[in-house]
Formats: sequence, C-alpha cells, structure tokens
Amino acid sequence: MSQRSLEADLERARDLSVPDLADAIEAIGFECTRCGACCKSEGSTEGAALGDASDEAEDPHTATVFPDEVRALQAATEREFDHEYDWRDVARPMPYGLTEGPDGPAGETFEWALQTDACGDCTFYEEAADGTGACTVHDDRPLICETYPFSVVLDGDELGSQPMGQAVDREGPVRAHECEGLGRDISREGAEELARALKRRAVRELKEAIGVRDHYTPTDPGGEVVVHDSEGAKDRDGRPWGADSGTETT
Repeated sequence: MSQRSLEADLERARDLSVPDLADAIEAIGFECTRCGACCKSEGSTEGAALGDASDEAEDPHTATVFPDEVRALQAATEREFDHEYDWRDVARPMPYGLTEGPDGPAGETFEWALQTDACGDCTFYEEAADGTGACTVHDDRPLICETYPFSVVLDGDELGSQPMGQAVDREGPVRAHECEGLGRDISREGAEELARALKRRAVRELKEAIGVRDHYTPTDPGGEVVVHDSEGAKDRDGRPWGADSGTETT
C-alpha cells in the first residue's frame, strides 16, 4: 500500500462515526457467552477465530498485539500476579515469514502475536470447572480482543492486516466474524462502547502500519528472528535489534 493511501485511510478511520458503528453493531447483535473459543486453539472454527485467515491448524491463535499493548500487559501482570512478565511471556513473533532452522525459527517478520501456552491457547486465558472462560488481564487486553468479533471496513477495503478470518455478517462499515454470541441483543450503551473501541482500533492499526513502513530497514537475521514493528527492528525479547552488539537498528 502506498504512503498516500495509508495516510488517506488513517483520515477515513479518524472520521468514522461512532453512532453509525453502534447502529451496525446493534443491527447484527452480540453478547459474549464466555465460551472462550476466540482464546483457544481447539474446539471449532471459532477456536481459530483470532488466527490467520488461512486457519492453519498448527498455529491458529495469532492475535496481533502492538508494542505499547505488550508493555501494558507487562504492567498488568505486575499488578495482578505480583511480578512482571518478561516480553516473551506476553508476546511472540508473528510466525508468518519465519522458517524453521536447526536452532528453531529464523527470519524476518512483522508485528507480534499474543503468547500461547503449551496447548496453543492464549497465555492469559483461564477456564473454570464449568467450562466458562475468562481473561486474567481483561481490563488491559489488546484492542483486537476488546473488539472481537467485529472489525471495520473502510470504503470497501479491509483495514490493514486483520487476522480474524472471513466475515459471516456485515452491516454498513462493520464486519462480524464467527462467534456464538452473534445475533443476541445488545444494549445501546454496550454497542456504543464497542463502537468507540472499534474506531480506536481502526486508527491504531493504521498508525502502526505507517510506523512499520517508516521504520523498516531490511535486516540480516543471521539465523535469529527479527521482528519489525512501529518502533523499529527488535529481537525476540522485544529489545532493539543489535543493541547488545552496539549496532542498533533505528
């Protein structure tokens, strides 16, 4: 996408009408049933709902998390669990573009995904004995989680990279993705809250895309993983690439 189109899309995102988005959400309907499908790697196509559109079975849960959101989650873990998670405990490199080498994944990729546990579920997901799911950092969850199962369309074009799979419903500028909570009544207050979050996400995704574009410099990973985000190139620990050797990429 060209520089002009990214900036133009950002202006369109900033001009989105919260009441119009709320109208669309009300028309579709939604209530979270706490089934946990969007946080888990197994169970149904809903379990891969926050995975890549290809829904590859080996890596279904790839919810995008931006650098500032990673730091917010680190702060949340310190409050909730009395110790701050390391960057790797919160986020992992987006797997797309990486290759498996003798010492593990290697190559260049863009952006971060929420970390997963040994089962492939989001590391912040927990489940009660009755099967009800919950997020242990709910108040600090990333925008992609806060707005699921909805996303926004600008002038018929999808916003950036949205790893949420195919839409199953659409009303005006709002798309709805597979979720058992769709079609349920939602209050106007709830619809407007979701609408405001959707607008924030639309703006945030485009600002991130512009930042990635402006900071990107091709890098030789040398058998390691390099992640390019809006702050520049980083290693797997979230540190500036080359910082240890004094060759930091900016």
